[in-house]
This record gives sequence, structure tokens and C-alpha cells, in this order.
Amino acid sequence: MTSVPYDEFGLFHENVAEFGLALEPAPQVRRVGIPVEPGRTVSALVWGAGEPQLVLVHGGAQNAHTWDTVALDLGVPLVAVDLAGHGQSDWRDDGAYTPVNLADDLAVVVRALAPGARAVVGMSLGGLTSMELAVRHPELVRRLVMVDITPGVNQQKAKAVIDFVNGPQTFASFDDLLVRTIEHNPTRSESSLRRGILHNAHQGADGAWEWNYDRRSHVRSREEDLVVAEPEVSEPAISPLWDDFSSVSCPVVLVRGSLSPVVDDADVVEATTRQPTLHVEVIDGAGHSIQGDRPRELADLIRREVLSRR
Repeated sequence: MTSVPYDEFGLFHENVAEFGLALEPAPQVRRVGIPVEPGRTVSALVWGAGEPQLVLVHGGAQNAHTWDTVALDLGVPLVAVDLAGHGQSDWRDDGAYTPVNLADDLAVVVRALAPGARAVVGMSLGGLTSMELAVRHPELVRRLVMVDITPGVNQQKAKAVIDFVNGPQTFASFDDLLVRTIEHNPTRSESSLRRGILHNAHQGADGAWEWNYDRRSHVRSREEDLVVAEPEVSEPAISPLWDDFSSVSCPVVLVRGSLSPVVDDADVVEATTRQPTLHVEVIDGAGHSIQGDRPRELADLIRREVLSRR
């Protein structure tokens, strides 16, 4: 059996080399666990030693390390969260990973680690979760950045993402897993995808590789008519999540990937109608996972739209 070494905090030099970053001084990163209910903990990465300025929330089937290059580029104290059922966070017994459920967990984590954060930045499922956080716990969200997601997402728009995450759970070898990941992520470099796998999968005793995230997150919740992974909600005008989007009271920034089908022009029209002060940005050359495709451009946008504002 061939093993692949993994050091959670030992791969930052690869991010630095790939994207031309500076790594002086070396980043201070620690992992913490926050109990969100008896017997269940949500894990997070705390970057830096000061008061966190940002909270970063990943998409479905991802984990907090998807933000590593963005965090390294920004160089400010922040928190990157592993949503329940993802990364090193505990799984929910009911498998119901809806944006509402995840937002209530996220509220506990933000209160504990980053109550004064200047913005919450969420991608895909993390974007809808952050939106629900802003609605249900508005005191915790001073500015909301939604990365390539609106309530207008549906099965057709997210088909490429859904096809990938609904694929096999186990693979005979690391190389087999890497090949499939490369096939479904044409806008990403092989080195970044390799890092992503190491952060998001593990090798079992039999030598096979298996995804870390709870696969039950990719079915519809029986409690709520909300999709619980890469969401498959209805068309913009009738999705109940659009009403929640309308209820967000803080400034909102919507970031689109120019190569992504997940957010279309109709979504932008609907979003702007419901949030007239919405600021929309497009990142050229990025697909759905903007933080992986164009992390430096996304970091620049966050500096400009969040950190430079009073």
C-alpha cells in the first residue's frame, strides 16, 4: 500500500510558490473546535493572533482549507470555518445540512471566535449559509460577500458541480482520485487540486481513498424544502430563499466567476431588484470556485470592498 504524507499546516509553501505570494513572517494558524450542541463540535482555522476581521465559509463538499491562498494573500487575522459534516467538523445525526441549520451552527462559532468581524464571506453553500446568518443573527454580519451564489441556483446551473460531488465515495488509489478531480475542475492547476484532496480526503486501512465530507449532505432534507449541499432550489422568482435575501439588512457584495454557469444575468437582475444597493463584481477566468481559480483577485476584491471601508 502506497501512502501519501499529509501535514495540515505544511503545504502553505506550495500556495506561496504557485501564486507568487510572500511568506514572511510564516503564518500563524491554529485549529479550534467550538461545541455547537451537546456532543457536536464545529471546527475552524484561526489565522493570525489579533481580533479576526473576516469569517470565511466554504462551499458544499469543501472545507476551510479552500481559503488558504486567499488567507495568505490577505495577511489579516481571520477565521475559516469547516461547516458541519465537512472537514474536521462533526457530522449531524440527521444529515440535514440546510443553510438554516448551518447558519445557526455558524452563529455559535462566530460569537466565540469573531464577534467583531467586518464581513462574512461565503462561497456557494457557504454563501447561502452566510446569507441565513445575516437574516437570523444580523448582529454578527456587518457586511456580506456572496461568492458565485444566489438563491436562483438550480440543478441545471449547478450540474457540473453536482456531477462531481455525487461521484464515487471511494477510490482505489490517490492517483485515481486525482484524475477524476482534474477532469471535473478544468480551471484549476494540478498542484492546487492535489492539495485540495489531501485536505478533503483520507486513506483507509485498506489503502483506498475516501472523501471526508458527509455524503448525506447531498440529498434533500425532509424537514425543510431546502437543498442541503450545492443547492438545487427553484427558479429565482419563487424560491423561498429569495425572500431571505431580501431581508438582509447589511451591505451585500455578489461576486461572479466569468466562466461559471451557477449565477446568471437573470439572477443578478433579481438580486439587484431585491437589494438595490447590491454591488456586483465579476472575476475574469474564474469558474464556480473563485477562491481556487483566482484567489489573488478575490483577495484584492475583499481588501477593496471590505477591509478598506470604514
